[in-house]
Parts: sequence; structure tokens; C-alpha cells
Amino acid sequence: MRLTNQQINYFKTFGYLVFKGIFVDEINEITQGFERVWSNLGGGHYGKEHDKKQRSAVLPFIDKDEYLCALLDNDSIDGIAASILGDDYNYTSSDGNFYVGDTGWHSDGYTRKKYLSIKMAMYLDTVTANSGCLRVIPGSHNVGDVFAESLQEASQNSKQQKQEQLWGISGIDVPAVALESDPGDLVVFNHRLKHSSFGGGDSRRMFTMNFSERYLNEDLSLLKDDIGNLARFWTERAYGKVMIETAGKSRMKHLEQRLSNDDHLADLVANAKLEMDEPARG
Repeated sequence: MRLTNQQINYFKTFGYLVFKGIFVDEINEITQGFERVWSNLGGGHYGKEHDKKQRSAVLPFIDKDEYLCALLDNDSIDGIAASILGDDYNYTSSDGNFYVGDTGWHSDGYTRKKYLSIKMAMYLDTVTANSGCLRVIPGSHNVGDVFAESLQEASQNSKQQKQEQLWGISGIDVPAVALESDPGDLVVFNHRLKHSSFGGGDSRRMFTMNFSERYLNEDLSLLKDDIGNLARFWTERAYGKVMIETAGKSRMKHLEQRLSNDDHLADLVANAKLEMDEPARG
């Protein structure tokens, strides 16, 4: 599968794409894999049951299950990533979540200016505008644009947002597109895009896969810095053991650059464990 020129132009302009029903035939197996990972880990964050009060998160996620790992080999996933990022793209990470309540406006990587990176998200339950679906602000990914920069100013810290101060409205009233989703749908967006979620329940099942352009050799220090961001999740390699062991030649092409540059991660994790009571929840 390759994106059309129109889809690529849409993504460049608005910062996201939605593929309705693209995994409807596989969604039962995908959901079983999701539940399998969580069951093997105790059901919630850091081996505890999900308490429905805070987000439970695991990273890496699909890396822990052979069936979910194989999503990277899927023609649709590979084709979308390659169309946007180039055939030599890097798979960067995956997280699995039980979301709780609202998530304020933010970007996942607004300041990452040199290399394009994207997120692919699957919700395993139907979510609507009033029950926690992803909301996006089209065009908010264009770093340096007056519109995008004003939004960045208003959402630099999702816990201390400035919408009411600047615009006299709450986060849920910020003009945006609500991407209502059913199991089997796939949402893809630029990491710089402003997104949020409001009105959701206490156990919304969602997992993501993240990808980036391959780094040039002169920028390997930037790559190492990016890999170092995984330390807060207490993961000592760029990828999980199952992901690496089950990778064929075509998948390994998208893993090898980060695997070759993660030798500093274990020390960073050791330091993080001295400062944190549990792995990060996001």
C-alpha cells in the first residue's frame, strides 16, 4: 500500500490522516494481543492492576508480543510509513495505554525540527467526541507559523494550560476536529500536531506505533539523544526482545540504526531508577 499524492498533500497541509476500517479484519487478533500483553504484565501500570485513576502505560508495547510485532511487517503500516518518511524510515517505539479522563492540548514532539516523525494510533473501543476520541487542530504542526506558534504558547504544559487566560475558553472548546474512531480504524499524525482528548472513561484502550525519518550519520548525536528519552520508561534497549528476535530482513532495516546507537541507554535507565518510583506513564 502506498499513499496517493492527494493523501500525502493532505498530511503535509493538515498534519494527520484517518484510515477507516483498515484493520477491521484483524481487529479481534489485535485486541487479543493487546490484552495478552497487559495480562502478562499484571493488568496495569508497573505490574499493578489498572486503578482507573491514572493512566496505565507500557513502553515498549507491541515489542512484547509476536503477533503485534508483526504489525510492522503489514503492507499498510509499512506503506504509510514509507510514503511519509521514506523507504528507509526508522520504527522508533510503541506504547500501550489504558487512558483515564481528559488529556489536554499538547504535541508529542513540537521542537523536533530536523527529522519528521509520526504516530500511528489504534483505539480498541469506539470513541466519540464526547467519550474521549482524539481531537486535532489541523495545521498546528507547522513550526514557525504564526498560527502554530500561538497554539504552542497556549499548550506548552498540558497541566498548566493557558487557553482560558488567552482566549476565554476551556480546552474542550478550542476549535478542532474530533476524530471519532471505531475498532479497526487507524489514525496517523505528525508528532508536532496539537492533539487532545476530552470526556473519556477510565479505561480507554489505545496503543501507538511511532516512526521517524532515518538520521544522517552526522546527526547520530541527535539520534542518541532521542533514544535517551526512552530511559524514563526503564527500557534498556531501543526495542523489546521479542521484536528483535522475530525480525526478518525487511523489518530489521527499520530497527538497525537505533539498535546500533542504544549502548548508552542502560546507564540512563539506571540513573532514572534512582530518581523515579516507577516508570513514566507518558
